[in-house]
Amino acid sequence: MSARRTFLRIAKAAIGAMFVVVGLAATSIASAAGERVVLVVQKSGPNRAVDAAVASRLGERGFIVQLEDQKASPAVAADAALVVISSTVSSKDLDPTWRQLRVPLLTWENDVLDDLAMTGKKHDVDFGAETKERYLWIVNAPHPMAGGLPAGIANVYVKQAGMGWGRPGPGATTIATIYGDPGKAAIFGYEQGATMDYESLAPARRVMVFLDNDTFTNLSASGLALFDAAVDWAAGR
Repeated sequence: MSARRTFLRIAKAAIGAMFVVVGLAATSIASAAGERVVLVVQKSGPNRAVDAAVASRLGERGFIVQLEDQKASPAVAADAALVVISSTVSSKDLDPTWRQLRVPLLTWENDVLDDLAMTGKKHDVDFGAETKERYLWIVNAPHPMAGGLPAGIANVYVKQAGMGWGRPGPGATTIATIYGDPGKAAIFGYEQGATMDYESLAPARRVMVFLDNDTFTNLSASGLALFDAAVDWAAGR
């Protein structure tokens, strides 16, 4: 074999190895670029545009969003960083085994709180929704889920709209309540292993926030700060 052919052969091998290294590096960068969030929605519902705005916000904050319909199996989220269940879902169409999923989960569907063992089962007693609200009362300002807001009143909507709430179990940390009604927790969370309702233990972090079907796009700056903080805490950021 001539010296030229030997040189060309060595050069091709070196270039090939370089592409392998670059490819591996690109894969590593892509995988580190964002944590995967499974966003569960009613894909055929009337508030799809609002769910798209939620997905966009999560993407802007570095998450990789995987959109799933309400009838999806929890298996789709087995290795996700976070599951987010929108209130656009119909709770009767959700797989009941979301409750046991060992992945952090955040929701603003008050009708699914009892199914997740995050509250008791009585509608309008253990969980429910207010039709026209604008303010929350921050009761745990030092907690990361308070988003840096001070204790006291917080204007979370641009205009009055619906708000979900729940009465959580003994192991919950309550961050905010409906203004004027301290028994109705509007933002609360469970650490992994904390006691929820029915003496159930949280299989991973569980968080409830106050949104309604179409209110994400009505959030004020303070409301958006609370949403972001709840997502970050749930995901362990």
